[in-house]
Amino acid sequence: MEIRRVRCRICQRVKQEPVEWLADNPFYTKRFAYYVGRRCRSASIKDVAKELHLDWKTVKSLEKQYMRAQLKRAGTPGPHVIGIDEFSLRKGHTYRIVVSDLIRHRPIWYGGQDRSEKSLNSFYHWLGDRKSARIRLAVMDMWQAFYNSTRAKAPQAAILYDKFHVMRHLGEALDQVRKSEYARLSGEDRKFIKGQKYTLLSHQENLNTEGRQALKTLLKANRRLNTAYLLKERFGQLWEYRSETWARKFFDNWCSSLKWQRLKPYEEFAALIERHWDGIAAYCKPENKVALGFVEGLNNKIRVLQRRAYGLRDEEYLGLKILTCMLPEL
Repeated sequence: MEIRRVRCRICQRVKQEPVEWLADNPFYTKRFAYYVGRRCRSASIKDVAKELHLDWKTVKSLEKQYMRAQLKRAGTPGPHVIGIDEFSLRKGHTYRIVVSDLIRHRPIWYGGQDRSEKSLNSFYHWLGDRKSARIRLAVMDMWQAFYNSTRAKAPQAAILYDKFHVMRHLGEALDQVRKSEYARLSGEDRKFIKGQKYTLLSHQENLNTEGRQALKTLLKANRRLNTAYLLKERFGQLWEYRSETWARKFFDNWCSSLKWQRLKPYEEFAALIERHWDGIAAYCKPENKVALGFVEGLNNKIRVLQRRAYGLRDEEYLGLKILTCMLPEL
């Protein structure tokens, strides 16, 4: 095919006629690049490269073009409800922040150098003052830097602490009780506790028959763990209340149940909830009833993407994968 070239009379540079159907890599068409991008949504670069007999660098380049086209079609976001979360990029506590639109159910920003206030400020700067002023609700974990940044850059937004992060703190408290019981006991009494961390932390309906039997045996064998487990399961009812007054009564009663139980990790958890009560009780308000499961689902998806991209040091690629993982195919 002949492509016309012309010389500009002003700058004297030779310019080439644009070919709309050609990919950024001129050896391939856009149609083929989009096909590669669709294949990479469910397979690794290595597998797609092997299937199509291409170099893995070529596959990654074509997929990047596909993902940029996805973002262009999705348009510039103007969110009213956002979810703020961080994830570990690699070992050594290297963090990045992901901000999602919880109404449209899609990530809209990936960045930052850590999980500091300055890093989250970068998101609000990217979004702009006008769109930041439209945010009515920000869902986050109980990290102080996120709270400070949102209060400074979007002061009109209500702050809601994510249920899954709160329950994760409670799960950690339960695991501390398990460890202390394992250290305290010896001999036959220990064998029911060893290797049962995830049995205790999982919801009973998510366990198979073998797991449920192991949980039943464990709770029957250790009274302290049984109490801690029942308190953990009961605490989840807090998010079912539609009135902050009744939610507060429930929490006070739950705290009263800790008396004489010698569960120090639970007492520390109760103090944590007390310090962040306003952000937790905000869920009682009807206007703040948003689907909180999306943030947890996105976290799981990010972990899958990280495993699939293991060994690739291209952070731009990982960012594009995260931002497009909930977008429809082209």
